[in-house]
Amino acid sequence: MVQASSKRDAVFPPGRQALYDQHRYSAAIRSGDLLFVSGQVGSREDGSPEPDFETQVTQAFARLSAVLAAAGCTFDDVVDVTTFHTDPPAQFDTVMRVRDRVIGEAPYPNWTAVGVTWLAGFDFEIKVIARIPDRA
Repeated sequence: MVQASSKRDAVFPPGRQALYDQHRYSAAIRSGDLLFVSGQVGSREDGSPEPDFETQVTQAFARLSAVLAAAGCTFDDVVDVTTFHTDPPAQFDTVMRVRDRVIGEAPYPNWTAVGVTWLAGFDFEIKVIARIPDRA
């Protein structure tokens, strides 16, 4: 069983903490047996947006996977997904194609998709809540 703490327990994937430090947020916060993952985008190594949309979505899922792994989780542990889209009707098929490769079979996590007008130069962002598996 995971002990509750009054301090935030930050989780960072390898090699990306400087980017999070620069923007002053944590990749994820572990709270009890839950992991709250910040929005992940399809960025290049320097943090700039990947211009190809399908590659951007694929990279966002890869960044998310790295954060999950840093906390001992996988996509099987994800219970809640929120995605942000700058042009949902034009992007939906591509997002679903990438999602199907990554998320896998039912039962699926719940999912909320939100259309937005601004994502700091990105066209897609994904954030999740995962249950941290008990490895004991």
